[in-house]
Amino acid sequence: MKVTNYQGPTIDPSSKGLGNVPGTSIQLTDAGRLEWNLLDEDVSLPAAVLYADRIEHNLKWMQAFVAEYGVKLAPHGKTTMAPQLFRRQIETGAWGITLATAHQVRAAYHGGVSRVLMANQLVGKRNMLMVAELLSDPDFEFYCLVDSVANVEQLGTFFGSLRKELNVLIELGVPGGRTGVRDAAQLNAVLDAIARYPDSLRLAGIELYEGILKEEQDVRAFLRGAVATTRALLDAGRFARTPAILSGAGSAWYDVVAEEFAQTADASRIEIVLRPGCYLTHDVGVYRKAQTDIFARNPVAKKMGEGLLPALQLWAYVQSIPEPDRAIIGFGKRDAAFDSGLPEPARHYRPGNPAPRDVAASEGWEVFGMMDQHAYMRIQAGADLKVGDMIAFDISHPCLTFDKWRQVLVVDPSYRVTEVIETFF
Repeated sequence: MKVTNYQGPTIDPSSKGLGNVPGTSIQLTDAGRLEWNLLDEDVSLPAAVLYADRIEHNLKWMQAFVAEYGVKLAPHGKTTMAPQLFRRQIETGAWGITLATAHQVRAAYHGGVSRVLMANQLVGKRNMLMVAELLSDPDFEFYCLVDSVANVEQLGTFFGSLRKELNVLIELGVPGGRTGVRDAAQLNAVLDAIARYPDSLRLAGIELYEGILKEEQDVRAFLRGAVATTRALLDAGRFARTPAILSGAGSAWYDVVAEEFAQTADASRIEIVLRPGCYLTHDVGVYRKAQTDIFARNPVAKKMGEGLLPALQLWAYVQSIPEPDRAIIGFGKRDAAFDSGLPEPARHYRPGNPAPRDVAASEGWEVFGMMDQHAYMRIQAGADLKVGDMIAFDISHPCLTFDKWRQVLVVDPSYRVTEVIETFF
């Protein structure tokens, strides 16, 4: 897949976490001209920081992993909502980008992405119109999900009135889960409804999200059912796309999805598309645990050596040390995720020193509470910490950290800012 021609926007000096921006326009990808260095305090803190070398490692690692199974990758873009990163994923070999809403689809399209799988239902007139407008571009390829007769009828009528064709995937679900048909009766009803709109709806494949399941045996059973359904519909000639798409995989079970789906071994009839999104930055919380589980059960991951690396950190100043065992850090809930574990202190730097040092677990530094703009960090009495020191924090759950930043810094191993990444939440 190729990235369409795209001229990037300029750095917005009103965003937080940036350095001085001159009056002249500076392209996001040309931020190196500004000669900002994080350690020289050229940047206002707090700042969200991506490490260029780790991003590159994660891009190549995941692309190599899916290649081992002969499947395609459509990373979920909701994690970063950053078209600059989408394009990097595509240039590294991704089949397309997964998104969740019409707004996200539009942002990706205008950011140069020409193939989108919207792993969600397209509901509502304005949302449908946004997609219909993009489909006026013959080079734009779009898929969305359906799981009800009502939605099929709405889509069929709307896109039929515009004389446009819409690619849809039937979503399979599980009892107690979120969206998706629950049984054969619902599946057949949706299939029959799609057949009533041959001029506006094209059944392109089957989709599922296995991440709501907690046990491996349940995940595998769900996946095998999806494979059987896909094969049955292929044999019945129900798909309008050749090969039909079979898609699944969040960031926790992508290895199991790859194993089960790849066993179909029929690339001419089935195109398998995996959709993990958090691999790009990884983390030290929920996804580090998920990777540990993956390495324990998956032989392909084991043989690939070093796995995914945490590539996103939040840098902030020590703002106050009001008590011997407590430091107040200048970031809070407006800056970092806190839903799946609090940020963890990883590096400490005192301006003027040669380089940051790693924070050892034995030092006992721990964030134990967050407010809007403040974090409470436990320290040992007498710790070598001063107001004005800089601390880099690892995070858990990158999705809910990215959405707090309009622009994110990319730094090289010397902490020089090389690029500014723009988000569209």
